[in-house]
Amino acid sequence: MFGDGARYRQVKDSLLDVFKDRIRDAAAQGQRLRIQGGNSKHFYAPTTHSDAVLDIRAHSGIVSYEPSELVVTVRCGTPLAELEAVLAEQGQCLAFEPPHFSVDGQSDATVGGMVACGLAGPARAVVGGVRDHVLGVQMLNGKGESLTFGGQVMKNVAGYDVSRVLAGSMGTLGVITEVSLKVLPQAPAEVTLACHLPQSDALALLHRWGAQPLPLNASCWVNDNHTQPAQDMLFVRLRGAVAAVDAAVPRMCADVVALGGQAAAIDQTQAKADWAACRDQRLPFFTPPAADMALWRLSLPQTAPVLDLPFAPFIEWHGALRWLWAPLSAAAQLRAVAAQAGGHATLFRAPAQATGEMPAVFHPLPTVQQRIQRELQQQFDPHGVFNTGRTGLL
Repeated sequence: MFGDGARYRQVKDSLLDVFKDRIRDAAAQGQRLRIQGGNSKHFYAPTTHSDAVLDIRAHSGIVSYEPSELVVTVRCGTPLAELEAVLAEQGQCLAFEPPHFSVDGQSDATVGGMVACGLAGPARAVVGGVRDHVLGVQMLNGKGESLTFGGQVMKNVAGYDVSRVLAGSMGTLGVITEVSLKVLPQAPAEVTLACHLPQSDALALLHRWGAQPLPLNASCWVNDNHTQPAQDMLFVRLRGAVAAVDAAVPRMCADVVALGGQAAAIDQTQAKADWAACRDQRLPFFTPPAADMALWRLSLPQTAPVLDLPFAPFIEWHGALRWLWAPLSAAAQLRAVAAQAGGHATLFRAPAQATGEMPAVFHPLPTVQQRIQRELQQQFDPHGVFNTGRTGLL
């Protein structure tokens, strides 16, 4: 269905030869190449210097897909929307819900960029992240050499697990040319509950639900100041077997009422649209409140309490992910609070009008981890071809 025999191999080899030549030429001339797909995540950990762009979108297409094996192998330039449409035809999906950051419904995201950025959507706390679904990769390193890691099966323990290291590496190790991914069936039942609860009660309830056999798949809490009056709202998505979801709804609603709140299931069509908007940061919360405000991403343990910060959060992943708008000058404060809670803070979107010194995008790594990361980059890219100022979280 997807393989095209000798013609596929010729096209593939020809494109890879072009990529290899570009990399080798850059290494010989001391140039830096910025790997680019759809450029849908250009705002995230932007490059500070590069001599040229290595556009990988022509290297596109699904190489193999076996629905019964729950595995798909895809070239790096394949549009993410195209892959998801093919999976949906077979009743399957990428369970980690990678964001597209689409504009006006148009998605430019590619599979290679999805893996390189390592970002996951609302279901991340339950199903795992991108690296948890990567089975194997083919890549080109900074010397223009073809490397293969992992495979196309669930259980593959041969060699170092470099496949997963590439997830979140931000193009700092090389060019991902093909990736094999684990896919999962779509859930037979889904319900979203809207609950009126303050932040502390919402977090406590999420922690309690997380310890119970409930089909809890995703959650988000926000102080919705776009309603009059503003309301504290917790949204929870249940996914799983029909019987499990049906049994969980009245039980969870009763838990909310016992805390003095209200809960009810909402329209499923609207709920699906809202979760997609949450994934792609198109909800009202993600509109910058002012031109000098930055969007910060705080990754914390799920059991982290309400943070002592003057900035209103948007909370996902059952408490493990906190988004908030704050000025660049708050970087030290945010990182100190995040570290105290056992997590870290990332500058996710810089302000439209930045003033003063720009803080580092990622939370400073411990000394040992910094050394490991530098040595890993040196092994994969000894000439610094992909050293464009980006920093990946390997």
